[in-house]
Amino acid sequence: MGKKTTIYDIAKKLNITAATVSRALNNNPKISAATKELVLETAAKMNYEQNKLAQALKSGKSYNVGVIVPRIDSNFFASIIRGIEDELSPFGYQVIICQTHEENAKEIENIDTLLNAQVDGVLMSITKSNIESNHFNRVIKKNIPLIFFDRRHNMEGVSSVTIDDFEGGYQATKHLINQGCKHIAHYTGSHNIDIFKDRYLGYKQALEDNGIELNEDYIIQIKSDITKGAKAMKSLLKMKTPPDGLFSSSDFSALGAIQELKSQGIKVPKDFCVVGFSNEPFTKFMELSITSIDQSPLEMGKMAAQVFLEQMNNKFKIEKRIILKPKLIIRKSSLKSDA
Repeated sequence: MGKKTTIYDIAKKLNITAATVSRALNNNPKISAATKELVLETAAKMNYEQNKLAQALKSGKSYNVGVIVPRIDSNFFASIIRGIEDELSPFGYQVIICQTHEENAKEIENIDTLLNAQVDGVLMSITKSNIESNHFNRVIKKNIPLIFFDRRHNMEGVSSVTIDDFEGGYQATKHLINQGCKHIAHYTGSHNIDIFKDRYLGYKQALEDNGIELNEDYIIQIKSDITKGAKAMKSLLKMKTPPDGLFSSSDFSALGAIQELKSQGIKVPKDFCVVGFSNEPFTKFMELSITSIDQSPLEMGKMAAQVFLEQMNNKFKIEKRIILKPKLIIRKSSLKSDA
């Protein structure tokens, strides 16, 4: 293996000082654009590689950012990660991705791993089973920016980027009412997580505002899962007065519900309307496309990254609570006028 090129080799080649080479490589504003360009071209020709560890020690930055999601095999979280990377990449940041599999112990382990890796920030969506915040406090005590997206833990001084889940639940339910539904069921997640609680509250408020009595038997807490959605619908259809509409907090469980409705010969949307949540890609490509609430995950990721950059560039800690507007995407599964 040949000897590695150093800044002294580049300086000798260009007949300038090593300090000038170093400043040019680190984009120092005191160095002219022409000198920077010359140094970068020469460095590339001589196969020069910067020592990232030394650079991190000198600048106090690792240029690594940790991103924690419940799972990566989801278009929603994958799109958020893409948005974060798109926003941070031009500033030289690399993203370290961790997933919790909805396990609190795994979330704590992820935090520890990222702190040991000396990340410059942690951007995350918490697990459904989150029960304490000590591991979040460890991030804050190290003066490392912590930004929540989608699912957040309510902590003073910590920024978050979410959508208005209450409004999303309200829009979905109001749409079903407008289509003539009188008995609307709701698939919800754990109310320990704000997003599911807020979607439920939006559903509840829409019923109240339109003079429809809330039936607790129509509310089923299930995981975001096709099989679980089908099983829950089978149970609902056995009721003395079965529902004629469903607002699901998940597109996957909404799909399961539609499969069960079809298997029982119930026509969607003529006899039963369905609205999901998240606007997963499959919802628009199905023969019976599914109405859903779009969460703007790409924008959410970009906004979370922008908040991180603002915190890195400000000596004073800032707290931002960014709430994006949801959008109802109306498709065949709920539109009776097309039935």
